Amino acid sequence: MHRLPVPADIPVDPSAPDARELLLRELSGPEYTAAQPTLLDRIGQAISEWFQSLTLPSGDGLGGLIPVVLLVLLVIGIVAAFIVWGVPRLNRRSRAADSLFGADERRTAAQLRKDAADAAARGDATAAVLDAFRALARGLQERTVVAVLPGTTAHDFASQGAVAFPDLAADFGRTADGFDATRYASVPGTMELYRSISELDAAVARRSAVLTEAVETP
Repeated sequence: MHRLPVPADIPVDPSAPDARELLLRELSGPEYTAAQPTLLDRIGQAISEWFQSLTLPSGDGLGGLIPVVLLVLLVIGIVAAFIVWGVPRLNRRSRAADSLFGADERRTAAQLRKDAADAAARGDATAAVLDAFRALARGLQERTVVAVLPGTTAHDFASQGAVAFPDLAADFGRTADGFDATRYASVPGTMELYRSISELDAAVARRSAVLTEAVETP
């Protein structure tokens, strides 16, 4: 009977600590390390097991359908929440930015000033007055000096402007009166009123406001 050769450095009857050390040394060999699953292998296995848990039941039981139903309900809930609450909120913000004294006004302050000047050049004082006052309000809104929200009136805006520029409070009040008379009372605009509004717009454009934040008026 032939015996297998035993390396000289391995004792014939090793003690418990020696045996444990020999086992750890053997398992740390490259052939064992390569056989161990990697992190990607474990992640892939976990995903595969999760997908397998979503398969339909093979018998009459419905237990396997529960994860599928829960996943479908979760997706439907997220989509419904976005439709019901997300989109209207975006629309409300858009309408608030475009609203100016009860009208849907998307022009910038620069565009409004140009349109007012063009109207004055062709002799349309009424259009010049309305666009000039809107340019005044939009300009301060763009600078976040005032907050012109849906429902904000010309006099609400004038009150905010008077707080931001106290020495021009009377000018804000007079131009707001002129805008309301022209816009709502059908009083024809005048070139004098147009020039007053344009001069006020130019004056506040050159100055810093007293306020550091926009004052919100409903």
